[in-house]
Amino acid sequence: MMKVLNPATGKLIQEIPSASPIDVKNGYTLAREAQREWVSCAFETRAASIRNFRGLLEQELNQCSQILSEEVGKPMNQAKNEIKGTLRRIDWFLDHTQPLIGDHVAHKEKGIEETISFDPLGVVANISAWNYPYFVGCNVIIPALLTGNAVLYKPSEYASLTGLKIDELLHKAGIPTGLFQTFIGTGKVGSYILKQSIDGMFFTGSWATGQSIASELASSFIPLGFELGGKDPVYVCNDIDSKRAAEALVDGSFYNTGQSCCAVERIYVHEAVYGEFIEHFAQQTKSLTICEPGNTDGYIGAITRKQHLNHLDEQCQDALKKGAKYLVEGGKLASEGNFFKPSVLVDVNHDMLIMKEESFGPIIGIQKVSDDQEAVALMNDTQYGLTAGVYTENEERARSILGQIDSGTVYWNCCDRVSVYLPWSGRKRSGIGSTLSELGIKAFLKPKAWHLSQNY
Repeated sequence: MMKVLNPATGKLIQEIPSASPIDVKNGYTLAREAQREWVSCAFETRAASIRNFRGLLEQELNQCSQILSEEVGKPMNQAKNEIKGTLRRIDWFLDHTQPLIGDHVAHKEKGIEETISFDPLGVVANISAWNYPYFVGCNVIIPALLTGNAVLYKPSEYASLTGLKIDELLHKAGIPTGLFQTFIGTGKVGSYILKQSIDGMFFTGSWATGQSIASELASSFIPLGFELGGKDPVYVCNDIDSKRAAEALVDGSFYNTGQSCCAVERIYVHEAVYGEFIEHFAQQTKSLTICEPGNTDGYIGAITRKQHLNHLDEQCQDALKKGAKYLVEGGKLASEGNFFKPSVLVDVNHDMLIMKEESFGPIIGIQKVSDDQEAVALMNDTQYGLTAGVYTENEERARSILGQIDSGTVYWNCCDRVSVYLPWSGRKRSGIGSTLSELGIKAFLKPKAWHLSQNY
């Protein structure tokens, strides 16, 4: 049995059974059989079940939000925001999938027609994350099902109840039981899934785990889609309204308690506005409210994984030992829950872990730079490449800077945002492949080239 704990109180919510190797093997067999029938269904039949799921999710918004808030420590308003955002993404997938799965005549001349058709991958696996379980789960589940695939789904062990709720609503909506299989457990259960003859693997999590999965599946040559970590930089130029920029970047740094792969993780500020910027940043940070145990209102929630508190503290202590100082001193709260108050450090540099390694929590380092060239060099000094941003009044300047950054997503005068219209993809240790956008639908399809001749 696996224990589900409330990270805000440390109390047991529920015990649930973990999947065994036999459970996974049998589930895979059922999924393979169900997929053969599912792919023969008309698109509208598949879409009808997904529409039903969307309706049930909206209908049970409050209950789903409560489950999410309790098991991952997310403030209730942020839990609701995630589910409402998921509803909009589902709408987009429903509206945009069908045109992408039809045949396409690529060329035609002298009795020869050359056509491209698309088949589903088959049975795909989705090992998902806990920080945004609806977002990252449905980014895979919805387009995979709409395009005719079966899904083996392992939610994070820190979002198991949410994963089971997604499973319940999908089956209630009309998705065949065998087609969508949910397996609860730790990383061991993920390893059981990797031993099946899957046709695609889609994973959201750490770079280290992604590397391990890729090594395990290397000989299979199946498509991989990995959304991994980030060390997302933002540069504040000397022509910006520093107060407005500071307010935006506090939200970008600390929303979801900083537990976002695209959260702002390091800030570079032009020396001309550095003093006023950090003053506004400190003031705004100190205004953030903590969701105390038992209280689902507020802005800063609990850290989902208890062991991560030490990681955050170690990054702060490393920076202090190497010459940094607190602009805002936060740290662990004396509480039964996993709370870490927002911490802001200045006088930082790239010898410090806080500026080099992923933090994934409510801590941030702010570094002074002399010009755009120095900022670009520091922003690119990373093994990650998920997002990067620039705050400036000058669009041409922003385009020039962002064009030099090796990152899958770039922002001008905004940060920490994802759009279903655009591909979500990482470079270097931030991942491979794309979710969202048309690319995120095509990720679940394999092309077939047809050479059709009337001459023989």
